Amino acid sequence: MKLQSIKITPIAFRDPPLLNAAGIHEPYALRSIIELESDTGQIGLGESYGDAAFLQLAAALQPRLVGLDPFNLNGLRERVLDVVKGTQVDTGTEFLLAPGTDPVKNVQKLYSAFEVALLDMQARHLGMPLVDLLGGRVRDRVPFSAYLFFKYAHHIDADYPADAWGETLTPEQLVAQAQTMVQRHGFGSFKVKGGVLPPQDEVACIRALAAAFPRKPLRIDPNGNWSLPTAIAMGKQLDGLLEYYEDPCPTLADMAELHRATGMPLATNMVVTDMAQFRDNVPLDACQIILSDHHYWGGLRETQVLARMCEVFGLGLSMHSNSHLGISLLAMAHLAASVPLLSYACDTHYPWLDPNEEVIRGGQLKFLDGAVVLGDAPGLGVEIDQAALARLHAQYQTCGIRSRNDAAQMRKYQPDWSGKAPRF
Repeated sequence: MKLQSIKITPIAFRDPPLLNAAGIHEPYALRSIIELESDTGQIGLGESYGDAAFLQLAAALQPRLVGLDPFNLNGLRERVLDVVKGTQVDTGTEFLLAPGTDPVKNVQKLYSAFEVALLDMQARHLGMPLVDLLGGRVRDRVPFSAYLFFKYAHHIDADYPADAWGETLTPEQLVAQAQTMVQRHGFGSFKVKGGVLPPQDEVACIRALAAAFPRKPLRIDPNGNWSLPTAIAMGKQLDGLLEYYEDPCPTLADMAELHRATGMPLATNMVVTDMAQFRDNVPLDACQIILSDHHYWGGLRETQVLARMCEVFGLGLSMHSNSHLGISLLAMAHLAASVPLLSYACDTHYPWLDPNEEVIRGGQLKFLDGAVVLGDAPGLGVEIDQAALARLHAQYQTCGIRSRNDAAQMRKYQPDWSGKAPRF
């Protein structure tokens, strides 16, 4: 069995005006859908970033994959290394929004995108769910957390109607958003994307959630937008309210000092994003929980290695998320179902996706009591809706966005906005 066809389709889907430390989401989010087909007719699916830099690397890799044995992941890695080394790309990003926008991660991002598709093909060929190929399931249900955002009621420049969520800028509005998430999806824990409002206002929001949802796990993620003194001061006010405190400070050294000052469990997807940083973190005891993301950790197998390392060193593990569709959600779920260590419910942006803008056949996936329940279909267990894919590709061609820039989008609302962190 050899790869015969490699199709990479950039897409754009509607994204609400969600606020974050780097600014505000643009009206459209970008992704790429990967479809592989072998000379025997077997398919494999993947989903990854859709910015111009990633697409340039993927296009350079595309012809080099023809003829590759789908089981030859070392061959994939060799080709990825050569392509990244020999391809000059421009990120077009003003500020790093997460490791997914960092060009240092180009090898991991490119490898992961195609590793998932090849593993999907392998599992389909063998007639087993992807989780079984990853070593077998230790859980059938993968829990996810409600991902709460401060947001505006509508985009300043969208060519489509405002979303039904409305504005969220007050504690009362955030609680209402959380209640909707629970009613629709059954989530049992809540994460607040912070670093947006004055820190004291965000603490008030956490207190409001704690009152509305007693004994439910809560988290806040200021995305490195709080200085160390602010993070310590807010941490003392939040003590006893949080399941964990995620990336309030921008550096590993700051996180270590914050942990010493407060004793609170700290989580990160910003300062421990590879094994070198993992090694630096252990003696510092800066972060006690690692939020993995297979899209930039280097794939599903590499994330399994991370899970084992967290076990060895007594660290907690969960998953980070960015705007994504169902293929990424299922890749996350199959991976999370395969690792014995999964300390906390995973993050996901999936509830923010317009149900009419999913590319998998049958439409948007469902959560059952806040969890993705794995089935027994081979591979990831889904097929592409080609009409939906074509529609979202046409939207990509006309939306005018090629690289995410939350800072530039925010200046349409606040012309003097800088976006430099820490802001508070």
